[in-house]
Amino acid sequence: PAEGRMRSRRGAQMEHDFAVEEQKTVAAASQPVDGLQAGRSAGLAGDVAASDIMARQSRVEISGGVIADTDKQTAQQTAQQTAQQAARQTTKQAAPLNAIAAAPMPGQPLQEDVQMSAPTSARAESSSMSLNNSPGRAAPRSLSRGKEKIASKKRMVESEDLYFGRDLPERHVRPNRETYAAITENPLRDPMREPLSTFSVDVDTASYANVRRFLNSGRRPPKNAVRIEELINYFSYDDPAPTGDDPFAVSLEAAASPWHADRLVVRIGLKAKDIDRGERPAGNLVFLVDVSGSMSAANKLPLVKQSLKMLVRELSANDRISLVTYAGSAGLKLPPTSGDDKETIFAAIDSLSSGGSTHGSAGIELAYEQATENFVEGGANRVLLATDGDLNVGITSDDALESLVRQKAKSGVFLTVLGFGEGNLQDAKMERIADNGNGIYAYIDGLREARKVLVEQLTGSTITVAKDVKLQVEFNPATVANYRLIGYENRVMAAEDFRDDTKDAGEIGAGHSVTALYEVVPRGVAPGRGAEPLKYQQQPEPPVLKGTDGEPSDDLLTVKLRWKQPEGSVSTLKEFPLADRGETFEEASDDLKFASAVASFGMLLRGSKESGEMSYKKVGQIAGESLGADPGSYRAEFTDLVRKAMK
Repeated sequence: PAEGRMRSRRGAQMEHDFAVEEQKTVAAASQPVDGLQAGRSAGLAGDVAASDIMARQSRVEISGGVIADTDKQTAQQTAQQTAQQAARQTTKQAAPLNAIAAAPMPGQPLQEDVQMSAPTSARAESSSMSLNNSPGRAAPRSLSRGKEKIASKKRMVESEDLYFGRDLPERHVRPNRETYAAITENPLRDPMREPLSTFSVDVDTASYANVRRFLNSGRRPPKNAVRIEELINYFSYDDPAPTGDDPFAVSLEAAASPWHADRLVVRIGLKAKDIDRGERPAGNLVFLVDVSGSMSAANKLPLVKQSLKMLVRELSANDRISLVTYAGSAGLKLPPTSGDDKETIFAAIDSLSSGGSTHGSAGIELAYEQATENFVEGGANRVLLATDGDLNVGITSDDALESLVRQKAKSGVFLTVLGFGEGNLQDAKMERIADNGNGIYAYIDGLREARKVLVEQLTGSTITVAKDVKLQVEFNPATVANYRLIGYENRVMAAEDFRDDTKDAGEIGAGHSVTALYEVVPRGVAPGRGAEPLKYQQQPEPPVLKGTDGEPSDDLLTVKLRWKQPEGSVSTLKEFPLADRGETFEEASDDLKFASAVASFGMLLRGSKESGEMSYKKVGQIAGESLGADPGSYRAEFTDLVRKAMK
C-alpha cells in the first residue's frame, strides 16, 4: 500500500505537470488526456496492491493437501481502498476517461469484451503492436496523435506506466529485461548437396509454458521465445513402449502436409521406457534455490516453495534431500535428510525468504559439492535449480557458466532447471545451463505446471535413462527433392559430430516422449524449385540409389540414432528406414495431426514464411479433431490457447 501511494503521488504530479503544459497550447484537448492519467494512476495503485495478494489468490487445492487462504478478504479490501485513495488524489485535477476497463486481478480470467472509446481502441492496438512482440522495452509512444509534439517535449509514456493488451487493458507490466536466444528458422535443403540432417534431442518444455504465460495475459510472446520443438514435446504421444534392453522405441510416420499441398510431413517419435514409482532407485536430490531480491514476487519464491513441497510429498525414505540457497552468498539450509522426514524438510522450505544480490555460481558449486559427497551408485543423483536466471554476482557470463556446469556434469550428477517469474526471466541463460549440465529445462507458470513436471513426470524429471542422444537423418536424393527440419534450430549439429562420442547432446528421462517433424518435398512434384536449368551443360540427374539387395531403393530416408547409458561413455547406434509416403493428412494418426497443428501454431506465432496455408482457425480445427485420449486435458488446453491467439 505504501508503494501504491508513492506511485499514485508520482502519477498525480506527472498529471499536473502535463495538464499545465497542455493548457498553454491545446486547452480544448486537456480533459480526455487528464482522464487517462486518472485511470492510469488508479490502475497502478490497484495493481501494486493486487500483486501483494497474488500469492494468496493462487493458493488452490492440490491433491495431497489443501493450502489455506485466510487473509484473502482483508487483502482485497486493502487493494480496493488503495485504488480509491489514488483515484481521489488525481480526480481533483482530471476528469475520468469515457470508457476504460479495470485491469483483471491476478487469478481472474481476462475480460474478452471490453468497451473502449475509439481513441482508446487505437491506442490499445498501437501499444500491442509495439509491446507484444518484443522481449525488451517497448518503443516510447505519445498519448494521442494530436499531441505528439507536446508529449515528446514533456515526457513519453512507456510500458512502465500503462500497458494495453491487444484489445483489452492488462495489469501493470514492469520494465522487461527478459532475454531469449536468437532463432533463425531452418531452410529447405537439397539432399544432393546436404544429404544428412543431424541434431541433439530435446525434452525441454519451458517454451510452451512460457508462451502460455504470455497468451493468458493477453500478449503475444516474443518470436525468439517460441521454440517449436519444445511446444511439440510438451505433449505425450501414443507411441509404443520399448521392449528388450533398449531405453526407447522409435516410430516413423509420413502423410500429406496440412500447410503445403506439394509436401509431406514426416514424424519421428521416440518413447523412453517408463519406471514404476515403486521401483525408483534411491534418490540423492539437492534443491538449489535462488533467494535473491529478484525472487520476491508471488510467482517466484512463494511459487518455488509450494512447488518443492509438492515434490517432497511424492518422496520416500529411499530418498535423501538437501537444500542449498544462494543470494549474495551460498549456504546449506538443510543437510541430507530422509524423504520421509517431511516435517523437517517443509520447515526448511518454509523458512526461505528473499533478499540480496544473486551469486548463482557459488550456489552451483555448493549444490554439486553436496550431491557428489552423498553420491548414490546406481541412484538418481540430481541438482534441481529453481531461479529466474538473473545472476549478477560471481560468474555471470553465459560462456563461463556453461563451462562451470559442463565441468560439474562430469561428476555423474544430472541437472533440472526450473524457471520462475516474469519481467527479468533469463531464458537463454537457463537453457544453456540445462543443456550443458546433462539436464532438462522447464518453466513453472503456476501450480498446475509444477504438478505436471514434479509429480506427474516425477520419474522423467529425476531419472535419466539415456544421455547424449543424437539423431541423424539421411535423405534419399532419388526420392526427395528438398527437406526441412521443423524447430531444433539451436540443437543442430555438424554431421561429423554424430559419431563423435566427446560431443555433448540431450538427455531423455524415464517415460519421456520426443517428437521431431520434417517437411519433405518429394522428387518430381515441384519442378519450379531449385536453380534455373543449365544452358551449356546437361542438367545433373539424381542418382539411382540401391538397397542392400542391389535393387533401386525407394526409401524416403533413414533415421540413425545414437545414445549412451546414463553412466556410459561409448554410444550405441540403431538405424530405422522409412519408405512409406503415407496417405492423406486426414487419414494420418491423431499424433501426427496434433503434432502438426502444434508446429503450425509455433510457425504462426513466429511469423514464419513456411506456415503456408495455415491459420489459427485451421490449427484449432485440426487440434480439436485429434485430441485422442488426452490424459490431463493438456491438448484441450492447447485449443484454448489457439483461441486466445486469434483475438
